[in-house]
Amino acid sequence: MRLLTRLLEPKAIAHAHCDLPCGVYDPAQARIEAESVKAIAEKYAQNTDPEFRARAIFIKEQRSELVKHHLWVLWTDYFKPPHFEKYPQLHQLFNEATKLAGGSGTKGSVDVGKADELLAKIEEISKIFWETKQA
Repeated sequence: MRLLTRLLEPKAIAHAHCDLPCGVYDPAQARIEAESVKAIAEKYAQNTDPEFRARAIFIKEQRSELVKHHLWVLWTDYFKPPHFEKYPQLHQLFNEATKLAGGSGTKGSVDVGKADELLAKIEEISKIFWETKQA
């Protein structure tokens, strides 16, 4: 058994910054979906047709969920402990941004102001993201 364990033991340990080459991560994905959420909220406010509004809410909720998904991927797959040490506000930013995309934010509201708040948080995250890409 010991021989088998030694044979199967890795000969080298590789360390990578992220799961795949770093080019696959980009906060623009979350921003694009958040911009869609804002545009839908604006169109919702301009249209009183109940069928249009129902469809708008359905699509807005889907897009809000996609914002959360893209943020979570960045938070959990791209950013690593050294980033959180250098940018101690990063966990808080992600927490606030995902909540703004959730039920108490754009997913549960048609308030354009919430969408603007979400876009501002994504912009803060994006700024940090691009700073880490320069390093």
